Order: sequence, then structure tokens, then C-alpha cells
Amino acid sequence: MKSMIDIMLGQNDQEMEFMPIVPLGEDELNDDEKKKLPTDIPLIALRNTVLFPNVVLPITVSREKSVKALEFANANGKWIGVVAQKELNDEDPSAADIYATGTLAKIVKQIKMPDGNTTLFIMGRMRFTIKTMTQSEPFFKARIQLIDDVFPKEDSEFEAIMSSIRDYSEKILTQSPNLPSEAGIVLRNIEQQSFLLHFIASNINAKLTDKQMLLEEDDVKVRGEKLLQILQAELQIVELKNEITNKTRGEMDKQQREYFLQQQLKSIKDELGGDPNERELRDLQKRAEGMNWPESAKDLFQKNIQKLERMHPSTPDYSVIYNHLDLMLDLPWNSYTADNYDLNNAQSVLDDDHYGMEKIKERILEYLAVLKLKGDMKSPILCFVGPPGIGKTSLGRSIANAINRKYVRLSLGGLHDESEIRGHRKTYIGAMPGRIIQSLRKVKSANPVFILDEIDKIGRDHRGDPSSALLEVLDPEQNSSFYDNYLEMEFDLSKVLFVATANSLQDIQPALRDRLEIIQLSGYSIEEKTEIAKRHLVPKQKDLHGLKKISLKFSDKILQQIVQNYTRESGVRELDRLLASVMRNVAKDVAMGHKVQPQVSSEKVISVLGKAKFTNDAYERGLPAGVAVGLAWTSVGGEILFIETNLSKGKGGLTITGNLGNVMKESATTALSYLRAHTENLGIADSIFDEHNIHIHVPEGAVPKDGPSAGITILSALTSLLTGRKLRPYLAMTGEITLRGQVLPVGGIKEKVLAAKRAGVREIILCYQNEKDVEEINPLFIKGMKFHFVKEMKEVLQIALK
Repeated sequence: MKSMIDIMLGQNDQEMEFMPIVPLGEDELNDDEKKKLPTDIPLIALRNTVLFPNVVLPITVSREKSVKALEFANANGKWIGVVAQKELNDEDPSAADIYATGTLAKIVKQIKMPDGNTTLFIMGRMRFTIKTMTQSEPFFKARIQLIDDVFPKEDSEFEAIMSSIRDYSEKILTQSPNLPSEAGIVLRNIEQQSFLLHFIASNINAKLTDKQMLLEEDDVKVRGEKLLQILQAELQIVELKNEITNKTRGEMDKQQREYFLQQQLKSIKDELGGDPNERELRDLQKRAEGMNWPESAKDLFQKNIQKLERMHPSTPDYSVIYNHLDLMLDLPWNSYTADNYDLNNAQSVLDDDHYGMEKIKERILEYLAVLKLKGDMKSPILCFVGPPGIGKTSLGRSIANAINRKYVRLSLGGLHDESEIRGHRKTYIGAMPGRIIQSLRKVKSANPVFILDEIDKIGRDHRGDPSSALLEVLDPEQNSSFYDNYLEMEFDLSKVLFVATANSLQDIQPALRDRLEIIQLSGYSIEEKTEIAKRHLVPKQKDLHGLKKISLKFSDKILQQIVQNYTRESGVRELDRLLASVMRNVAKDVAMGHKVQPQVSSEKVISVLGKAKFTNDAYERGLPAGVAVGLAWTSVGGEILFIETNLSKGKGGLTITGNLGNVMKESATTALSYLRAHTENLGIADSIFDEHNIHIHVPEGAVPKDGPSAGITILSALTSLLTGRKLRPYLAMTGEITLRGQVLPVGGIKEKVLAAKRAGVREIILCYQNEKDVEEINPLFIKGMKFHFVKEMKEVLQIALK
């Protein structure tokens, strides 16, 4: 019932030390019970409240007089008189300081508290007036006269008064939002009229004098009229309080709060030197004054800056528009670096940075020559295709240095979202411009050398196809108006020299490949690797390992030993790592104070790198009958390939193993058909095909292999197996065959020839149509090698078989 009391009183616990509650099923006293009530009783005085009949009141007793009065009452029937004291702050009231009318109460329960005070529950039973004060010390004691209530007899006006009292009480409840709704249920369940009066009078937020006036009134009807007047006044106060609270909260508080905050903010800004947002806008406009941008960009900037001025800095769109304007100011609109048209200087820079690569250098010089003569041309879209580690990416930096342009690189490997190219729309949270625009923003130039690295490794799945977004970037007819979703306007990329790099053309989308000027790069020969190591790798590793001041040299013979015995690659990355291993060993010797030989010896190389990983023992020992050496092209350069064949008793079955593709399997079937058709010319018995099984195997079965170029190698191996004649040592071959015995040309000749040279092969059989490819190879790289150019398979067998 505590909630009910809170509702009606509107007081907090600090104002009272007790609160009235509802009695538990007590009715009005009958005449016999009234006769038994005592008339000489102890008294206690309460502060700031009045006890009414049939209302239970918990009180905490701490005064000495009151404690003794309770002790007396507990020993004599537990009856006690409860009166209100006139002055709230009077700690020791006298008989004159208490009201003469009070309520006879019964002590219901008494609890001793840990702090020494006593809490007891008392229930008012009947009103009384003090006739004579019989005792003042050690507690008040008085002779009293009990007072009966005067009830009206079937008075409709009294019924209306009680109904109004109930209605006003419920209105006060409903207009107090901080009070629970259960209180209304309690109020509606009180049926006894006199108790309803006493309960509401106990709990209403009224003055003590008004409550005492209600207690002293004998006529219940008059008491109800007075209580109704108090409730009407209380309801007006509650309604006015609500109205004032709502109005103040909605208007005055808001205005005062905003004014206070604005004044604080103004003071802070004044201390910091003005409004930072205004300073930001002034800075943007000042930066815009020196921009050399097109009219469309200028108009968009002015439009957005005006929009920004009208916006409050706390709105989400403010930062979006600000970042967009900042991007526009950072972009290099019509900002170009001056190209260096000195072709001799460009040739010198390219030669210093990269050894070989004559075709690429020639193409760059052609581009510069046209640019020098014409003054302006659309930049070509170059694509360097070749195995890893041959310097495709670093060549882009050399081009930038040669023509005095800035250099920027974008790695496309694993890119799967086209928004990385075109940018995100500004409406998205965390939106950014595309990588193209970001790179130009970083490099501060509209005509850099832009490397699109690993263009063949762009991701492609359900999230998007970035290669399709690159179509606009890499089309010279379209990239003058490249549209970025974040920038929301066109940007001219026509002056950018795009250079793409790839390991394989097959993985590039056909429409994208069509826009690229393909320049094939081959692997390095042993001689080229030796020169590259001498000119670039050794000085670089000496510098990286703190050996720049140490006299340390690698002879050509030692470098060739490392290349031939420890590497089988088209590029020079593994060679670079091996040289780093040697340098680390030398650095350790220097740090430990050991003597360091100025010339790296063969023994030093072997002690650091171990025994040779690759040798030519297989060729020196010679190969058994049925084994031939072929040449293959892979995305990482050329490789040599052993084709092994075997004959076993059977019924003419053909088994092909080694993780071969369909094309290679078809080449084996074609070779076997050719042999069946020419057994007489080759001296092979016809019965051998019906009485034996043939097994063809290509080692390194974990590596997938495919292509037609192993055709003549498979045919030579089968012929060697069936005739028992070994193939010539140090011989390799590559070429496609037909059922008629024709030898067809294949690709990747330079990589294959260089791979054969690295492996120690001395003779190579090729189709006569591949002669032109061999002529493009530097004669120094193939010195000591012999080439046989053939048209038909019978020529191959005449050369290959002993």
C-alpha cells in the first residue's frame, strides 16, 4: 500500500518518519466494544501528521517520553492516545503544545530496530478529546472522552459528496504520471464511507491544521464537504503544476538550454580563434582560387560549397560533402609534369636500369619520338607479358624515370569488387573514391606512369567483375571522360601512360586484352643473368648487407656456377635470394673478425649453398631407349620435359600417365597411329602392337601438363622403344605432329630454347617455320647450340635415333 500513500501525500521520506496504510479488514466499533475502551490512557505526540480512525500507521519512536508511554501501553492493554503536536520542530512539546482532539489507537505490532529505535504499527480506532491531563512526566497521560461520528440518515446530498470525493481522488491519481496505476484499484475497492473519508484525509497532501480540522469535525457530512473543498484545491494545484511543467519543459527549458549551450560554444570558439567550421570553409575557398580545373568541376565545387554553408556541422551530410570537396581540391586537374624528350637520355636510363629487353626499350623510344614531333598524342596502353621475376614491374619505374614522369602502382591481384576501380556512391557509409582516382590524388599528377600490376589475376565472382570496369580506363577513346561514382563527374585519364603486367594472356578477359598493346617478355639466358647479377644484384645485396665498403667480387665463372647449378627459373628472383645468402655468410665473417677473401670462390659458394641442385648428369650418362627430352612452355618460363615409354606383355593397350591434358593425350594417340601405319619403313614388327601394352609417362605427375608441342617427342620416344635404338644424347625437341607425319610449328620458342640451354642441351629439333623465332634470339645466348629445322617426322627420326 506504499504506492497509495505516495500518490495521495506527494511527500518524500525525508519529510515524514511514518506513512498511513490500509487496515486489514477492521470494521467500525459496535456499542459493546466502545464501552470496553479505556478512558485513562498514555499519550504520544506525532509530528506533521494526524491519525484517523481505522487507518494503520507505522511510526518510529525515538523520544524518551514516547518510548516510556509505549512501554506503559504494552503493559496495559496496548491502548495509546495519538495526538498531533502544533509545532513541527518542537522536540519536547508540553501539554499546551499538543491538540486536544486525537485518536485512540491500538498497538498492532512492535519491532526493535538495529539503531536502537522502535518501529511500531498502530491502528486508529476512535476519536477522543482530552478532558484532563493527569500526568506530564515521565510521559503524558490523560483522561479522555470518546467522540462518536454523526452520520446523516439516507441523505442523497451526502451520497453525491462521497461520489465527488472518490472522483476527485481518481483525477488526482491519473494526473500524476509518476504514480502507479494500482493505486486507483485500491481506492475503488474501499466501500465504507467513513473509512474512505479517513483514508483520503490521511493521505492527501494538505496542511496539518486542515487535517486536524477534519478530525475535530463530528458531523460526517460536514467533514466530507470540507474534504471535498481540500480535494478541489489539490486538483487545481496538480493540473496547474502539470501545465506549468509541460510548458516549461517544452519551451522555457529548451530555450534556456540552447541559449546556455550556444553561449558556452561561442566562448570556446572565441578562445580558439573563431568558428572552426567557418575557417574550414574559408580554407576550401582559398585553395579553390588557385585551381586550374574545368568549368564543370568549378560549378560542382561552388554548388557544394554553398550547400555546405547552409548546413549545420553536426548533420551527417556535412562531413560527406566536405570530404568530397577536399577530394576535388586534391585531384591534379590539368596538372601535368613536363616530359623529357631527350631520347638519348631515355635510352641511357633504360639501359642502366635493365639489361636486355631491347624490344620494349625500342617501343618506349618510338612513343617518345612521336610525342616529341607531334607535341601531343594519346598514351598507348602497354601490357608486358612474361614469366615472374624478369622485371616487368620495375621496368615501369624505369620508364617513368626515363621520361621524367611520376610513378604510381596499383596491384590488381585478388581484386574482386568493381567499386575498387569506379568508387562507391557517396550515399554509402564509408564511401571512398576508386583506386584509380585515389592513386592520382596521391601522386599529384594527371600524366603519371600508372602500373596496373598482375592484371591477369583480377578476381571474378558474384561480387562483381573489376576487369569490366577497367574497359573504360584502358580504352584510349573513352578514358578522357572516366567517371568515378564517388567523384560524380568525369576525369581525364587520356594523358596517363598505363602499363599493365601479366604472366599469362589466357587469364585476361578478351575484351580487355583487345585494348592492350601486348609486348611479350622472355626469360633471361645464362649470359643475361650473369650480367644482371654483376650490374645490379651484387651491388644491391652488398648495400643491403652493409658490405659496401668491403672489397668483394663475383667473377663471371662463379655467377654462372650459381645460375646453372642452383637455379632453374626464367627471372632472377631466386638468383637474388642465393646471392643474399652468400652475402649474409660474408657479413657474419666480417662481424666476427674473420678474414674475408676479396674474390668469392667456388668452395665458398658450395659451403653456403650446398651441393649443386641441378646437373646435366642425365645427358652425360645418356638416356635408355624409349626416353626422349621435350621442351615445354609454362607461365613461369620454359622447362625441359622427359617422355618415358615402356613395353609389357599384353593385348595392345595404351596407358598414358603423368597428369596430362586432353591435347597431350591426343598427341600420344596420333603418334601411335603414325607408327602403326609406318611399321615397314621403320623396321617394326606388326605383331608387337597386338602382343604388348604400351605405357607413356611424363614425370612430375603432380604438375598438370597439356599442349601439342610434345608430339614429336612422344613419337621419337615410342620409335626408340619399339626399335630398341637410343636417342642421341644432349638432344631435345618440340613440335606438333599430324597423322601424315608433318611437323607443325609451336610457340614459346625463346623460353624453350633458353630452358634447354640452362639444362645443358646442345641440339634442338624444331619445325622449319620456327626458324624465324630462333633468329630473334641473341646469338650470344645460344652459342654452342645446334638447331635442326625439319618438315616431316621421318627427318626427326633420322636425326634423333642413333
